[in-house]
Amino acid sequence: MFLGSLGKALDSDNTETVSLTIESGSGTGTIANVLLEKGIIDNVNEFKLWSRIKGYDSQYKAGTYTLSPSMDYQAIADIIVGGKVNTTNFTIPEGYTIYQTARSLADQGLGEYEKFVELIEAADFDYEFLEGAQNNKNKLEGYLMPNTYTIDEGMSEEQILKVMLNQFREDAQDAYDYYYNEECNSPAQDFTINEIVTVASIIERECKVDEERPLVASVIYNRLEKGMPLQMCSTVQYVLGKQKEVLTIADTKIESPYNTYINPGLPPGPIASPGKAAIEAALNPADTDYLYFVVSEKLDGTSNFSATYDKFLKDKAAYDKAYSAAN
Repeated sequence: MFLGSLGKALDSDNTETVSLTIESGSGTGTIANVLLEKGIIDNVNEFKLWSRIKGYDSQYKAGTYTLSPSMDYQAIADIIVGGKVNTTNFTIPEGYTIYQTARSLADQGLGEYEKFVELIEAADFDYEFLEGAQNNKNKLEGYLMPNTYTIDEGMSEEQILKVMLNQFREDAQDAYDYYYNEECNSPAQDFTINEIVTVASIIERECKVDEERPLVASVIYNRLEKGMPLQMCSTVQYVLGKQKEVLTIADTKIESPYNTYINPGLPPGPIASPGKAAIEAALNPADTDYLYFVVSEKLDGTSNFSATYDKFLKDKAAYDKAYSAAN
């Protein structure tokens, strides 16, 4: 009975991956202890016995490996004996929605689109930062961190999403924790992490120039403080599910909690996945009295910022004139 159960996975349902390093010269006992410490196995002596029975003693190779408690002893041994894990790269750009991310992952050959969507909409992931996220199928919106990733080949759709959520925890949660303390004088102190990510997602979709992100952030906070509707085109585009260079009056009247033309305050959650720069801007906005911004007449992606509506109208007229001339 004992030999029949020897070598089974610690937890076949736990697909969380862990990176661990086997140092050069490590024997089976040392390797077993590393696996134990990382939560991959729960019994050092059983792993040593199984390795001896299978003839793997002295065959394990040094290196850094990605393993999971869902792997049985044979799967673990195959990886460490092989000494090399094949990897693949993928990139998710800033500003993608959860569905654009799912499509991109599928198009890059990393899994099935329908499976990614199923997992994203179920949002059955245990992360502290998700506790305050919107409680619907869009729960992961904003939290699948844009980045270029290197992962092990053969990872499941769930494992890939966890890699991205882990990256959010590393890039965004740490930054939020820094600004959310008494020693830091930032508007971030008055907002939850979901609200900060929502602000960052609007910045990401509204701003094309990195240097202007803190300025866009200041407009958002200034308008919120004064009780003004944000009137951000990006939130309407999120409702429409597509990008329109120019919104119609009818577009801005669409009934949706995400439409910041008709609803005060922030939308219920992020409208895209912001990158690190947008999150930093949301946490540390510029100190301005700006309430408005519009694409500049240079048509180079920069914006003109203003504190008064009259100045905004002049800036908008300059843009409209330049846009008409160019088209």
